Amino acid sequence: MRLIGWAIALAAAGLTPAAAHAQAPAPSQTATAAARATATPPAGTAQDAAKPDAAQPAIVPGSVGHAIPTPGVGVPDGRKGIQLQVTPIGEEAAAFHDYWLLPLCALISAVVLALLLWSIVRYRRGANPTPSRNSHNTVIEVIWTLVPVLILVAIAIPSIRLLRHTYSPPPVDLTVKVTGHQWYWTYELPDYGVSFDSYMLKEASDPTRQANQRARTDADGPPLLAVDERLVIPQGKIVKFIITADDVIHSFAVPAFWIKQDANPGQLHETWAKVDRPGVYFGQCSELCGARHGYMPIAVEVTSPAKFAQWVASKGGHMPGAKPAAPDSTAISPVSTASPAAAAAAPPAASPNAAPSPAIKQPATGQAATAQN
Repeated sequence: MRLIGWAIALAAAGLTPAAAHAQAPAPSQTATAAARATATPPAGTAQDAAKPDAAQPAIVPGSVGHAIPTPGVGVPDGRKGIQLQVTPIGEEAAAFHDYWLLPLCALISAVVLALLLWSIVRYRRGANPTPSRNSHNTVIEVIWTLVPVLILVAIAIPSIRLLRHTYSPPPVDLTVKVTGHQWYWTYELPDYGVSFDSYMLKEASDPTRQANQRARTDADGPPLLAVDERLVIPQGKIVKFIITADDVIHSFAVPAFWIKQDANPGQLHETWAKVDRPGVYFGQCSELCGARHGYMPIAVEVTSPAKFAQWVASKGGHMPGAKPAAPDSTAISPVSTASPAAAAAAPPAASPNAAPSPAIKQPATGQAATAQN
């Protein structure tokens, strides 16, 4: 057995260098991979990889897209209970929770506690030395069957009404497509020609912050919730969110809007909001989507329709019905400015009946084609 063990050890030692040599990448492949890693910063870290911090556009706090958040509105502040709701669905849901569910839960708890204490005192051993042999009480059985049914009906009626309002939106004024990635969000306004990515802003002291990434300030929002590019929507307008993902399951959640909708790859989910109060409202991914799940926040800025139009123009978009800027009509092509002699000397255009030029001969083997490419 010892000889067999030594033989196995020697064979493994002899095969190890060959295996390592076979698995080692070619120098050219390693250099190419290193160049790509240097040229492309990690996802979610840079606003513009081609510009250093000093060359980034100047940020004016309070301007459209950079409004200063209002404490206690759309921002988690440590309060107990639900955030201040700013949408009709949120207000209805919060009222259902605060003025119906919580009192009903408190009433049920009080009744059950009273019955428990009464049973402990009334039917204690000292008061009943000879226990009763009765095992059924028709009245009590009817009561404890009907009362839970009535409670469930009382909860179901407003719940179904809330669900109907949630999934039957009025005619929409604006559509926003939201796509979740690992680990950032992409927003598209297809009717306005606007599309951009939104990354979390890191702290100035964060050693992983790149030189071309702007650091978070208090005007941007709380830590771990401030982003470099906010989604801006107009106040008082019906906004439909079409939500999806391109890798794993995410969840688009904005507590002040009463929105928490899963983003599933290959599926489109819809929700809506109508916000009458301008401000900045924060949320984050609420699905365990991977290692950096806690670092893909959501920031939605609600502003007036006029400022929303300014924001769309700053993103290179256009308002619905307005055509994108046409190319400069004064620009004249080089052919039109050429002299008649030059135009005559120019080679004639290919005739549709002319014989095709000989095709370029392709390499005979796949290895040669790979080498050319």
